[in-house]
Amino acid sequence: MTNRALFSAKIKEILEETDLIILPEMFTTGFTMNAAPLAEEIVGTTLQWMQSAAKEKGCAITGSIIVKENEQFFNRLYFVFPNGTYKQYDKKHTFTLAGEHKTFTAGEERIIVDYEGWKICPLICYDLRFPVWARNTSNYDVLIYAANWPKKRVSAWDSLLKARAIENMAYCIGVNRVGLDGNGFEYTGHSAVYDVLGERISSAKFEQEFIETITLSKEHIVSNRKHLQFLEDRDNFTLE
Repeated sequence: MTNRALFSAKIKEILEETDLIILPEMFTTGFTMNAAPLAEEIVGTTLQWMQSAAKEKGCAITGSIIVKENEQFFNRLYFVFPNGTYKQYDKKHTFTLAGEHKTFTAGEERIIVDYEGWKICPLICYDLRFPVWARNTSNYDVLIYAANWPKKRVSAWDSLLKARAIENMAYCIGVNRVGLDGNGFEYTGHSAVYDVLGERISSAKFEQEFIETITLSKEHIVSNRKHLQFLEDRDNFTLE
């Protein structure tokens, strides 16, 4: 497929030492409700491609694709480790404005990935609008959003990524697509990394396609949490 070939070429361009590569939401197809002809099996071609890329590059790779399981369609994110094993997360909040809830089955469980001494919480696009789902009750270090977030609402994307970082005292990474999709919707990227204080530490320009390698600091998390202790003052509640 064209998109896999495109990403294969881009991965080869990464010369820096890399632990994790993050791809957008539905990175093989773009955001679409035309699931039936595009869906892959549980261990389909793209997951196998991700496993091969992870092993070849010696790093983890993550992103979401369309998967069919038990006659249901899922917007499923795979987090593939360098040895080829993987964890998966099904998008919890389906985008009703586009009718995603009519095509895709919503996920029910959040996952925390333990990788290289870091605890990572991977989520998908529309999940960004729901802070309780991202609430840091697991003491995770990094929050990731793989997305197809349109230009017309990109200011919300910028603001919410920053907010999720601040309120959870975690790095927040958002990876969004660029270009036009098949329905004429425009995407302008604004992929970014925010630290636990909400400062943007990525430096690439918005409104364009780019590859950027960012180094995260565990000491930044530990020292700021110890000094500020904001997470210790969070409200206690449960969802029913």
